[in-house]
Amino acid sequence: MLQIMDQLRDTGRPATAYELAQTVGAPLSTIYTIVEDLVEKQLLVRAGNGAVWLGPRLYHYGLAYEQSLDLLSIAKEEMIDLNRELGETIQICGRDGDMMVVLAMAEGRDHFQVTSRVGSRIPLNWVASGRLLVGHLNEAERIELFRRCAKASPTGRAELNAETLAAQSAQALHERLSIQAGESAYSVACVAAPILDRAQACAATVSVVLPEFKVAEARERYADAVRSSARRIEARLGWK
Repeated sequence: MLQIMDQLRDTGRPATAYELAQTVGAPLSTIYTIVEDLVEKQLLVRAGNGAVWLGPRLYHYGLAYEQSLDLLSIAKEEMIDLNRELGETIQICGRDGDMMVVLAMAEGRDHFQVTSRVGSRIPLNWVASGRLLVGHLNEAERIELFRRCAKASPTGRAELNAETLAAQSAQALHERLSIQAGESAYSVACVAAPILDRAQACAATVSVVLPEFKVAEARERYADAVRSSARRIEARLGWK
């Protein structure tokens, strides 16, 4: 069941029982039986051409889980305040294994298009938040992680060398700031700050996503804004 749901989440599109069986590596009869049971329980829903997708019952589980997370609820309040202050897209991001995931997002006032939405999972080496989220790990862990998960980005500008990424990650966490421009998407920049827990591990990040030229024009303004927002979240959680 979990393999089926993970596969749907990772691909981001509906799939037939046959496609799921091929990917999961299980007999079609087994997958078909599990899928039918999940559809009946509304954990999956039928889409077009007999394909299935994540169902509405999962949404209610997700809401219940979100309500239990003080970090996310407080971070979302600060995210909205920062969105109003800057007028730019603000994201709260966390780590999901070898990927960064967008946990919450408030869109900017202009027509600038941000490709990553809530739930988007992005390789750690593509984005500013990705470096911060693993900056508290020891050097050997960081190197091993980036050797395993670093991937070439669509622009071809994302760093791939594990040792370089590990060093950048530690430095970014030390400075409480990470900036990337044009690594994951052309002309798009991200300025991120870490939200550090009591153990000084990066629990999540707050970031502003905006056109690359704006960072060049007002780098310190955005850097100060995300740092201050992250520290307010830490203070409200009693971590600072």
